Amino acid sequence: MRRLEGRVSLVTGAGSGIGRSTACRFAEEGAIVVVVDINADGAAETAELIEGKGQTACWFQADVSQEEAVTDVVEEVQTRFGTPSVLMTAAAISVGATVPDTGPEEWDRVFEVNVKGTFLWMRACIPLMAAKGGSIIAVASQLAVSGGLSNAAYIASKGAIVSLCRTAANDHASNGIRINCILPGATETPLLDRSFARFDDPTPYIERSLSRHPLGRFGRPEEVAEAALFLASDDSSFTTGTELRVDGGWIGG
Repeated sequence: MRRLEGRVSLVTGAGSGIGRSTACRFAEEGAIVVVVDINADGAAETAELIEGKGQTACWFQADVSQEEAVTDVVEEVQTRFGTPSVLMTAAAISVGATVPDTGPEEWDRVFEVNVKGTFLWMRACIPLMAAKGGSIIAVASQLAVSGGLSNAAYIASKGAIVSLCRTAANDHASNGIRINCILPGATETPLLDRSFARFDDPTPYIERSLSRHPLGRFGRPEEVAEAALFLASDDSSFTTGTELRVDGGWIGG
């Protein structure tokens, strides 16, 4: 029996990176996968990858920070497939700057996408999940615990996601809804590529980041997807309000 057989699973930021790998992994385990991304081409490509393997998927282009877009997608999903059983919020942006070098508009946009974009999807799905239970997985970052360099808004937003998930897990445990975070280390995604591309010579920054991972390499999106599958499935039935580190030993190293 596949672990997510017939479960409606909604993944934001699924047009690339961790979100895409997770959407594909959920589909392999029998989920009906709803792909959401602001990049329509990326979302469509992920859905095509899933459907090309004979699995069920649909895709939506949406800005995850816009309430109306969230409501429209969730209502459409409810009509077409039924109540979501799994929600994973992987959509994120980063500006890569210290506090003095981060503009207020940049700060607000990072929090809109990363934090509000987690809150709104949780807010839309929790009332629907309350009848039968479900699993919500938010993608945070190991940097939320360890801190980092020149990424103040992003790291602060990921810390906010951790706190949001902890309190929401307590609030909704009685509804059978489990809410957890994943804390990936540096992972080979377009977001990581863009972060290094900000530097004229990214080599020392890449080397420094690699040195922080005792396993000596960056993570792969499919490795984070396996952690997400554990949290989405009944394998983690007694796990809620926690942070699962998939960081190559960064925090403990």
